[in-house]
Amino acid sequence: MAGVDEVEVVVAHQERATLRVGDVFLKIDADPAHAEVEVEAMAMAPIPTADVLWCRPPVLALAALPGTALGRLGEPSPASPAAWAAAGAAARKLHEAPLPPWPWRSRDTLVAELETECERLVADGVLPADLVARNREVAEAALRPWTPVFIHGDFQITHVFVDGDEVTGVLDWSEASRGDGMFDLATLTLGHEEHLADVVAGYGGDVDRDVIRAWWSIRSLLNVRWLAEHGFDPSMPGGEIDVLRSRM
Repeated sequence: MAGVDEVEVVVAHQERATLRVGDVFLKIDADPAHAEVEVEAMAMAPIPTADVLWCRPPVLALAALPGTALGRLGEPSPASPAAWAAAGAAARKLHEAPLPPWPWRSRDTLVAELETECERLVADGVLPADLVARNREVAEAALRPWTPVFIHGDFQITHVFVDGDEVTGVLDWSEASRGDGMFDLATLTLGHEEHLADVVAGYGGDVDRDVIRAWWSIRSLLNVRWLAEHGFDPSMPGGEIDVLRSRM
């Protein structure tokens, strides 16, 4: 990293900071175990990931990926339909891989967390009661038994890099676990419903779009408060609150 002129803060909040120093990304996590999970998950994943340069928890150094992110929440994606389909195909390949050792939230845990958060959102005046109630109703479709698969856990568009129509790598594996594959597809298409058909085409097989829409509601309900408390804006155009409103 000799001769680096500046350090770019990619993301920073109370739980994690990511810095870019030249062509190296340094991830500093409040929980050192996240770095260890990330390194192991990338080694297990059957899809492209960033090269690990070194890991000294809580700091993980990664090489930059070629290409650009699939897009950003709240902005039109510059990527082609074929690139979105390639992201769906990458998700399928991951979901067909041997299971990792880390468990996901159980259905009962998720239901309890969702009920508590919905009550707080209304009681604190964060969101209107009818908006919360409607999305809690939509969410029910995802709260069914699922067969666990190897999920990324935060398969959002800023973590999926493409070059043309090819996926060049996927970042941020600290939440990898055994979970519901539809959660990954929902995370990828959150706020970009216009690309759901492309992702499903690339993923192939049987996909329940109502379950994906239900995960949009769950992820948004659970994230609104966290985002606001960590310096992000859930009310930005195309963001989580707009996603919730689209279910009305």
